[in-house]
This record gives sequence, structure tokens and C-alpha cells, in this order.
Amino acid sequence: MASFDYDIAFIGAGPGGYTAAIRARQLGLKTVVVEKDKPGGVCLNIGCIPSKALIDKASKFRALEELSLYGVKADLSSFDYGSIHSASRTAAETLSRGVDFLLKKNGVELVRGEARVSGSHELAVKVSDGGLRTLSSHSIAIASGSRPRIVPGFEFDEDRVLSSTGALMMKRLPKRIAILGAGAIGMEFAYILNSFGVEVTVIEMLDRILPMEDADAAAVARKAFEERGVRFLTGFKAFSLDKGKGSGPLSLAVGPSASSAPSENIEADAALVSIGREPNTDGLDLEKHGVVLNRSFVETGPYYETAAAGIYAIGDVVLGEPQLAHVASAQGEIVVERVAQLLGKGKGPDRERIDLGLVPSAVYCIPQLAGFGPREDALKAAGTAYRASSFPFRGVGKAVAAGEPEGFVKILWDPVSGGMLGASLVGAEATELVHELLLAKKAELLAEDVFSMVHAHPTLSEAVKEAALASEGRALHI
Repeated sequence: MASFDYDIAFIGAGPGGYTAAIRARQLGLKTVVVEKDKPGGVCLNIGCIPSKALIDKASKFRALEELSLYGVKADLSSFDYGSIHSASRTAAETLSRGVDFLLKKNGVELVRGEARVSGSHELAVKVSDGGLRTLSSHSIAIASGSRPRIVPGFEFDEDRVLSSTGALMMKRLPKRIAILGAGAIGMEFAYILNSFGVEVTVIEMLDRILPMEDADAAAVARKAFEERGVRFLTGFKAFSLDKGKGSGPLSLAVGPSASSAPSENIEADAALVSIGREPNTDGLDLEKHGVVLNRSFVETGPYYETAAAGIYAIGDVVLGEPQLAHVASAQGEIVVERVAQLLGKGKGPDRERIDLGLVPSAVYCIPQLAGFGPREDALKAAGTAYRASSFPFRGVGKAVAAGEPEGFVKILWDPVSGGMLGASLVGAEATELVHELLLAKKAELLAEDVFSMVHAHPTLSEAVKEAALASEGRALHI
């Protein structure tokens, strides 16, 4: 076997790259990670971690309104959103340093610089502190992540036309904002900004918000947002954006998605464009070395290997799989376990690719949404037979006591085998509660296995038990 500097080299130290690199070291692989920015990638530095810090602060800020119902008055005259921004950055920077520590602790070499593939087993790295470095490796994993998609006519200036990155970096809030896209990112920022008093309008081309989630769950979220004053224009698109002159308001021409001309203008002080992300594959010279790209995404086969032997891809760059941090991490484990097997250092992964039916989705606005497997509206559209059982949070003592009775747990079952097809949850702590059901599906458990387990009282997880009981007409608290 040819001699290389490393057993595996990663381009990118995001959730896919850094977790896979640590797993590679656990398997005894000599490992290097090339990262041009801070360890942790988009998710940790300018994505899921700082946004969740903002959501937490927004929820606490909103709670002040509830306290007023009990005679507690808060003096908000000295409130400074800049301090909220600072707290979110502190959380991101702390965890980024933690990733740096974990890589060192596990013996992963971190090279700071920009890499491109220069051979079937070779990376050319423009090192951050100057100079060039060539790294040879038995295997290479592309884990370079993604960036916000640019829409012609709505290019980011990160001042008044914002990407998710620009929105996270705001130290002062606009009075009014228009958000293009009602997916997870758009809805989370709508929650944050509305909580801090920003007038929010959300524009979504499809006929409902959160189109990837269960339609009933999305309806619960929409109702909650509208009660807080958020305006939704679903089935609408933005035709153009006029920045006007000076510091005056933006003007967005919007209209029904099926129309050829706008029907109204929306004025706002800023616009957030959140209509998806595109992969960071440009500049890596992938196609020169046999990697097949499809709309800039990387095509992969078994074990996420590309058409170029020995070159793998994980995370947001992979064609056809969800752009989620936990997906990238799971893909990375498969890759390194496969490489270890090829090098005689492990038994290999127990699967060729992750089962997308076992990947949880999570939206962290309030109310939270989560789910896995096919959603009910998708099964209906496909004509697939199923049974649905659900239970509302208003029947759960803990939810009512905590003042969070809105939401439900819905489970979809195979009408023949009784096996679980999928589940959707909306309401308090939905992103945590989903995992009990996910484990039940993975273990191929039946409804009886779920509801026969004793659940502590009072807990939100009793909604899971009751939803399983409902599948046999035995729900107790409704």
C-alpha cells in the first residue's frame, strides 16, 4: 500500500468534519482537518448555536409580558439589544474554543487555511499564516458546508438586506423587517425579532409556512405567531426590492406566487432572505479529479464515497440529504468507519448510508416543532394507507401548569403491521420529546411498547404515552 502523510483528511471543521475527525482518531487513524475559519463551522459559529442563544433570550424577554399579569413591572428603558447579541457571540466562541480543545485532546491535527483537491490522494493548502502546504492522505472527506443562497435582485449587503449570518450579527434591531422564506430559519428569526418588538412580515412562496413539517403542526405555529402580531403572506413571492435613497425604508413588491406581477408593496427597514443554502464546493477543484457535481452538490454512493475513489463527502455538500448538523455528524461516522475498515483498523459501519426515515427535524421557534419519517399530508398525497393517533398538550397536566397547552403529539402507524411510520410534534419541548418516539421506531416497537412504559407524572412526555394509547382508543385524559 502506498505511503501517505495521513489516513484521512477533512476539508472543513464543522459538525461533520470535526466529529468525524475525533471518531477517526478513536479508530486509530492518523487524521488532519483543514479549516479556513473557526472550528465548529457555520452551525456553531454563525448558525444553530448563536441562534438558539438568541431564542433563549427572546423567550425570557417575552416572559416579562406574562409577569405583568401578576403585577410585576419590568423597567425596560435601559434595554440594549447589543448585550443580547454579545451573549450569543460568547456562547458561539466558547463552544468554538471547545472544539479546538477536543481536536487537540484527541490528537487531530488542525491546519488553518484554504484547501483544494490537487490529486486523488492530495490536498493543496494555502496556509492562513502564509505559504503553501501539500498534504497526502489515503482518503479525503469534503466537509466544506454551505452558505446562504443568493437571489438575484436581493443580494446581501448585510446592512439592510440580510442573510442569516447578517441577522445574527445585528447589534441594533430594525423597527420593521420583511422575511423571505417561512422555513426553519425564517421562522426562528421571526420569533426572535417579534419577541423584541420588531414588526415582522413573513413572505412564503408555498401555500403554508414550514412546508417540510406536518401541516397541522405548522398551523398551530402560525396561529401562535399571528396572535403575537406576525403577518404571513403565504402563496406570495417577492418580485423586486427597492432600497430607495439614503437610509429610507426598503420597498418590496410582492404578489401571489402564480401571478406575473406584484399586487402590493411592503415597506420595511430591513429584509432577511432565508430561502435555502448552497454548497461550498466552488474552488475545491473537485470535478478536475473525478468528483461528480449536480447543481454544485456532490453526488455520492455507498458510504458517501464520490465517483472519485477515496474521496468522500459529508454534510451540506451532499446531494439529496438534509442540510442538518446531526446528519453531517452521522454521515461522517459512516465515512471514517469505512476508511478504518479498508485500512484494517475496524469492522466497518453497520450501514452504507443513514436512514433518512430516522432523521429528526427540529424547529426551535416557540412553539417548537419536530418530527421524523413521512408527514401525514405526504402520505395522503401518495395514497399510502396509514392510521394516525394524536394527543393534545391541553390534556397534559405539566403543559397546562406551565402555561403551554398549545400543541400535540401525532404518531402515524402502518395499518397492517402496526409499526410506526413517523411522528410529528408541536409545542413545548417538542425538539426533546421527539427522541423517545424516534428510538421506538428504530427499535421497531409497537404502540403497546410505548404506552406500557411508565412515564413520570407530571411530565410533557405523558403526551407521547397518551398519543400511543390513542392508537387503540385508550387515551385517558381527553
